[in-house]
Amino acid sequence: MKTILFQGDSITDVGRWRDNDYFLGMGYPLLVSAELHADAPGEYQIYNRGISGDRVIDLYARIKRDFIHLKPDVISILIGVNDVWSELGDANGISAEKYFKIYSMLVEELKEALPHVKIVILEPFVLKGSETEWKWEEFRAEVRKRAEMAKAVADKYQLLFIPLQHCLDEATKLAPNDFWLMDGVHPTAAGHELIKREWMKRKEEILGSL
Repeated sequence: MKTILFQGDSITDVGRWRDNDYFLGMGYPLLVSAELHADAPGEYQIYNRGISGDRVIDLYARIKRDFIHLKPDVISILIGVNDVWSELGDANGISAEKYFKIYSMLVEELKEALPHVKIVILEPFVLKGSETEWKWEEFRAEVRKRAEMAKAVADKYQLLFIPLQHCLDEATKLAPNDFWLMDGVHPTAAGHELIKREWMKRKEEILGSL
């Protein structure tokens, strides 16, 4: 059985149950799980350990409990918007440089503890919306910096990187921003479907060699 771990903040969390791994929340981890399980019953064990409000430093703080102890074959990580949001809101964010440093430490320790694990990095994203328009130019610029650093971490360790900002930007040509991200940060059902589709496009790269 192949074990997949989804990690991140509220975009990954989406109401998952803390005491029952069967209930994966209402976001893209559930949608990925639904398709994988329907296509290949019994082949996957899927965990969601996203926690609302997390920054990259919070992922690193729980690396043993919520990464290593689960012994996953695949780790899918989406983190970065709170590293910006926390700074703009209460001056407790993570700079782009520190984000890169801590993300690199996270990856290095995961690879050391789980030498055969496959790590997938998803690009953090943002749109103009009710929670971002108050400092929109800073939000957009700083999230872009974290996206660039996430890509740099993927490149440094030769990890699979899944871009997301472009597909969301393209989607806004079809419907308003809040159709995809309800407040500029948190995806709607349609937004989660877009993330799931981008993940599943890389299914063979992610799962094919396991």
